[in-house]
Amino acid sequence: MRIAIRGFGSVGQGLAEVLRDEGDRIRREESVDVRIVAAEDSSGSAADPDGIEPAELLEAKSEGPLASGRWTASIEDVDYDVLVEATPTDVEGGEPGMSNIREALSSGTHVVTSNKAPLALSYRELTELARENGVELLFEATVGGGMPLINLSRRCLAGNEVTSIHGVLNGTCNYILSRMAVEGLSYEQVLSDAQELGVAEADPTYDVEGLDTALKLVILADAVMGLSCSYDDVEVEGITGITQEALRLAGEDNMKIKLVGTVHDSRIEVGPRLVPSDHPLDVPGVLNAATLSTGLAGDITVTGMGAGSIETASAILSDLLSIPRA
Repeated sequence: MRIAIRGFGSVGQGLAEVLRDEGDRIRREESVDVRIVAAEDSSGSAADPDGIEPAELLEAKSEGPLASGRWTASIEDVDYDVLVEATPTDVEGGEPGMSNIREALSSGTHVVTSNKAPLALSYRELTELARENGVELLFEATVGGGMPLINLSRRCLAGNEVTSIHGVLNGTCNYILSRMAVEGLSYEQVLSDAQELGVAEADPTYDVEGLDTALKLVILADAVMGLSCSYDDVEVEGITGITQEALRLAGEDNMKIKLVGTVHDSRIEVGPRLVPSDHPLDVPGVLNAATLSTGLAGDITVTGMGAGSIETASAILSDLLSIPRA
């Protein structure tokens, strides 16, 4: 399987690390040789039709831009079976991921993506484009990092109707609220610590205002529950208004305040919610959790790392390995 990676940042490099460290085992156990033939970052691309060793690609990236002259070919010069689209999410227009995905699907190339915005903005269009061209569009990595929510619902829960979804789907917000509650710190103090640790971005707006959770919810609503919705349909409230006093009062009632995303009765909303301390969604730190309520299997809760380069790469790898079986 020849793959090209557009977006060789944290997630793209995470996939290369996994293939470097686990490639032999994957070939042996899965009988699939996942070979990187091209990778692209903001500087340009590197490509070799015979494949690039992941370790060599990672070494080159550590030394500077990929388009540094080590490889003479570019991503446009090679053929590949699957595009791994891992460019940054842009909620305004979904670019450049939207165009990358459309182009690949239109040309009959499978797509595996971690980019939330294109799916949240144009789910129906993109899935129909994949169907028309007889290729796969897979996106487990867009929601919950290593948590297999989409594949769980489509495979393990096949035949079940998912009637609602409730989830803590942003590790940055969960980290901030958890530390505020446990240590009695202010929002500003914990946010500053989170930024120093790399848990929060320098500009945390996307996370703390609930936008990241909203994008994930739209994808789950469309892909898991079959709703036809878009990002504009989500009622969103972030965590910036949560005070230490509110957390203290919640704790006196054995409750926690979490940023919870909910899809229920075609209503999609994100906002701070009270969660009992013994509830499955009461997860600490950067952990995520989501409960899928089903007609036959009851409530199924998945807990895990919702972000991280290796965890997200795990989801991408799962999608890649499912393509030969499709």
